[in-house]
Amino acid sequence: QVQLVESGGGLVQAGGSLRLSCTASGRTFSSYAMGWFRQVSGKERESVAAISWGGGTTAYADSVKGRFTISRDNAKNTVYLQMDSLKPDETAVYYCAAKRGLFGTIQSDYDYWGQGTQVTVSS
Repeated sequence: QVQLVESGGGLVQAGGSLRLSCTASGRTFSSYAMGWFRQVSGKERESVAAISWGGGTTAYADSVKGRFTISRDNAKNTVYLQMDSLKPDETAVYYCAAKRGLFGTIQSDYDYWGQGTQVTVSS
């Protein structure tokens, strides 16, 4: 019983930035590892970033290292994804997900999912 709601998606120019937010409700937030995933049109959903329940451990897809930053504020029940230097091929629906236990990047390990937010990067 965890509800996740993403926000912050939209249209940006190539090289621009967006910060996605995901707010959780319904159950205590701090005991869940969190992840961000994205699905590019015509491709499978892929892991973008993950963060442990305490925020001390993070992981990123190689393609976004150095440009994206995942963080969380447990007092606000919110996880963020700061995306810098966005590329047109990163146009996708971005999903927030919550997972009991250790953080991870495998989609099937996640227990709760948000509805997704569209990010469009124009050339």
